[in-house]
Amino acid sequence: MSNRFHLAVPVLDLVEATSFYCDFLACTPGSYEAKKWQDINFWGNELTLHYSDNSTFRERHNVDMGEVCVPHFGIHLIREDFNQLKERIISNKNIAFFDEPYLRFLNDPREQETFFIEDPSKNVIEIKTMKNPETLFQE
Repeated sequence: MSNRFHLAVPVLDLVEATSFYCDFLACTPGSYEAKKWQDINFWGNELTLHYSDNSTFRERHNVDMGEVCVPHFGIHLIREDFNQLKERIISNKNIAFFDEPYLRFLNDPREQETFFIEDPSKNVIEIKTMKNPETLFQE
C-alpha cells in the first residue's frame, strides 16, 4: 500500500508558484513541462502545479473548529518542522496567515495545532501538527 498522494492544483503563474513552494516552503521541484506544469515534492507527496488562467472556487464550511475554507489541501508535520514554518511565516512580510494558528480538540487525544495559508494563486493550504498522530484514523 502506498502512503503518498498526488494532487494537481491550478496556478496563475508557474514561476511564482514554484518559487513559493520551493523557495518559501522549502519543497523541491521535480518533473515539469515548460509553461504547462511543474511537479513539487510536497513533503514526500506529488503536488502538480498546472498553469491556468482561472482562479480557484472556494467557500467556507462550518466544522468543529469554525469556518474552514473548501477546497483546501494540507500536510501533517512533526512539531519541530511545524514551529519552524510557523515562525518563517510570522517573520515574513510577504506571506500572511489565511487563518491564524489555533488549537483544535484541546486536551483530547486528537489535539492538534493548525493554520492555513494560501499560495500566490489563492490555493488554500492547511498546515497542522498532531499531539498523537496515531489517532488520525482511529474511531
